[in-house]
Amino acid sequence: MFPEVIVSGSPYERGRQYGTQARDRVRRSITSYAEHYDYYAGWDWSRSRREAMRFLPAISDFAPAQVDELRGLAAGAEVDLDDIVALNIRTEVLYSAYVRNAGELNAPDECSAFGCAAPGRHVVVGQNWDWSPFALDTVVVLRSTPDDGPAFVTVVEAGLLMKFGVNSDGLALMTNALGSSEDLGEVGVPYHVVLRALIGCADVDEALKRIDESVRASSANYLLADTTGAVVDIEARPGDGARVHRLERDERGVLLHTNHFVSPGFDALDYKDMVPTTTDLRLERFAEIVHAADDVSDTALYERALTDHTNAPGSVCRHTDHTLPEPDQSMTVAAAIVDLTDRRLLVAEGPPCEHGFEPVAWPGTA
Repeated sequence: MFPEVIVSGSPYERGRQYGTQARDRVRRSITSYAEHYDYYAGWDWSRSRREAMRFLPAISDFAPAQVDELRGLAAGAEVDLDDIVALNIRTEVLYSAYVRNAGELNAPDECSAFGCAAPGRHVVVGQNWDWSPFALDTVVVLRSTPDDGPAFVTVVEAGLLMKFGVNSDGLALMTNALGSSEDLGEVGVPYHVVLRALIGCADVDEALKRIDESVRASSANYLLADTTGAVVDIEARPGDGARVHRLERDERGVLLHTNHFVSPGFDALDYKDMVPTTTDLRLERFAEIVHAADDVSDTALYERALTDHTNAPGSVCRHTDHTLPEPDQSMTVAAAIVDLTDRRLLVAEGPPCEHGFEPVAWPGTA
């Protein structure tokens, strides 16, 4: 299993503990993203740091406590605040570069996510997170107990505030990166800052309000669920609360999502229509598996789906294609399945077909 990082206290103190415990992995994140920003955006790390600090006022306006968390993280990892902020705008840097360079470079594919709340059944959510292979050496399982909100567990790249996870109030958050012709890298609230704000919410309704309150810098997909059986998917475009599309469960209580907009109200040019991508294949295959099942709330069903290799290398469970240049390579770095009804969290390190899913302690418990 990925290394566990356990933190508690004030925002600054949690950040400091995080940076101290994950120092080597944070520095590996910095080295790796410096290479990625140079490859895709043509920015050296000095420019990346300068560009990152343009986002700090937007972060402070939206979630001032997160600035303290970032400062503590930098102190604990013994790096500069600029370095940590530059990590936390990785989506804004890379997706605007992908759009600018569409057709010239192949971006790594990202995620396949699901949520299900069938009548009278368990509420279950989860995802595969596909990304560059270097992340196997940067991911941690961060267990955080804030003094100002619910405890949470997130599977996250070291140095970033949040990825996907669950909190002690029973709110689960899964996510997919999205891109379109509207992703221009303009200043706003970064994707990973929004994610961190959402995991601090008590339920889906509160999380939806936080999305509406944000003026986002990039596109992203947020799949939210809570113990009441609420399961909602939000495709968010850059901008404010007016620029979101809400997706509901199908007739069997299931929501599936990969890395493209599916809302009929989306009227920009999707990144998937600019370059070859596996996102359609993964969504179609995931739907095929789930729709053939008798019990769509069975966690074993989703273990099968998340380990499926149909259409490889463009499968739901992804393995490195070594014929591609190293920055363009993609693999399933981590996966999670959450049973909110039974308060059970399962996490896989690397492609889940290789090591399977292991239980991780529920947030707020020992």
